[in-house]
Amino acid sequence: MSGTQKIDMQMLLFLPHLPIAQVPPATEEVVQVQQVRPLPGKLDTIPTFNSNSPEKVLNPGILLSTFPPQGKKVPAAHLNFPFQGRFDVFAHHVAQAPSADDLRTLYLGILLHNPLNKMVKINVLQGASYLSQPDAPFIQLPSWSQNFFGTVFAGPGDRVMGDILRGRIQRTFPAQIIIPPGQSRMLLNAPIPVKDLTPPLNGRSTFLRLHSSGKVYAASLAMFAPTNGNGRERAPTVTEWLSLLDNSDVAGPRDKAPTPPNATSGGIIYGRVAGVAQGSRWRALITDNNKVKYLTIPQPGQAYSYPLSTVPRGTLGTKQIQSAKMLVRYPDTAYSAHGNYGIQYSLQLPLYNNSKISQKVTVSMQTPIKSDSLTKGGLSFFNTPAPQVFFRGTVRLRYQNNQGKRQTRYLHLVQRRGQPGQPLAELDMTAGDRKLVKVDFLYPPDATPPQVLTISTQLSAREQRREGGKE
Repeated sequence: MSGTQKIDMQMLLFLPHLPIAQVPPATEEVVQVQQVRPLPGKLDTIPTFNSNSPEKVLNPGILLSTFPPQGKKVPAAHLNFPFQGRFDVFAHHVAQAPSADDLRTLYLGILLHNPLNKMVKINVLQGASYLSQPDAPFIQLPSWSQNFFGTVFAGPGDRVMGDILRGRIQRTFPAQIIIPPGQSRMLLNAPIPVKDLTPPLNGRSTFLRLHSSGKVYAASLAMFAPTNGNGRERAPTVTEWLSLLDNSDVAGPRDKAPTPPNATSGGIIYGRVAGVAQGSRWRALITDNNKVKYLTIPQPGQAYSYPLSTVPRGTLGTKQIQSAKMLVRYPDTAYSAHGNYGIQYSLQLPLYNNSKISQKVTVSMQTPIKSDSLTKGGLSFFNTPAPQVFFRGTVRLRYQNNQGKRQTRYLHLVQRRGQPGQPLAELDMTAGDRKLVKVDFLYPPDATPPQVLTISTQLSAREQRREGGKE
């Protein structure tokens, strides 16, 4: 896609603040009668610097600062939260030309500061940052694609999370950053250009996994590109970023304020995230119960599902909210990290066929219609999925295939609202057979929760005929 081609603005912007009542109606609903079980496991306690508000930045300023407020012109713009040891950094922002005549480049800066009287080392374990244009345009992709080499993606968030899933470090990031006592260093100093784009709109997604040998503060900042004496744009200097940090207020325009957690009626505004969330990975060993180490496959013709990235009023009958809690946040931003952007789900399914005959089992990811209960006895889908793309990202599966060989597959999924999805894996399990299936993915920006992981057992051909009334 060239820089002058149009992009689908609806595909670019995930809108968690839309009230449920505003979601447009789609085609006829189909109910998949089955169990829906809470997802075992929990988030770890690794903090995540989560910078996603305002998503669309028109007015430069502070996107997120965990610096102490002392000595700052706007103390309320600084949340006073130090990082040490393992932590993650996530930033997802969009630049749009304020007017047709103002096509200045917006820069995104992420700054780390060492407040100690000794040197601090920051190890960059993994990291990636991409623009929508030209790095990862939103293109139409099949609902299911092989993606072993990571070349299938649509959107910067999709591409970033695919890189992190593979353990990559983009060349733009050093393996280590050394910060002398009392000094600051740039983790990222990157442009979000809009010139020559139609419309003049662009986005950047960034995610890093870091380890710090000592206490550091972090800030994400937005600034229009300064110019040289000849009028040409250049990247801001560290000194210019520090001046903005010390003297600016939060960037704008501000997103819609979230609905308070205790509100139970009316539409809900989830809000966008700007703060430090608790959690980097959700690990789960999914078994029948905590007394056994296996997961019995469903009876033939039946299925059960485990929700992924559930949010308030969207728990699919489990009453389980998986959204990471906020340790610190700005008061006009999300109360929790709804959507769990950048959080890795690492799920193990020790499947067990306890029947006396062979069974064919499938493992699928699905995007049911969002609800807080299962009033019809199962998950609801559309017979023709709605046009809105609710998930685009790569899922890794590791398991023993039907030939007994260990297999690793990277599958890129595009799922629309109410789409049942295709099987990720089909397993032939003999009587008494056990097979471990491992499912990993990072919940990508621009996705809309919830999804489910579904295990189903197919009917045999004879049972299908019997169900159809032919025997």
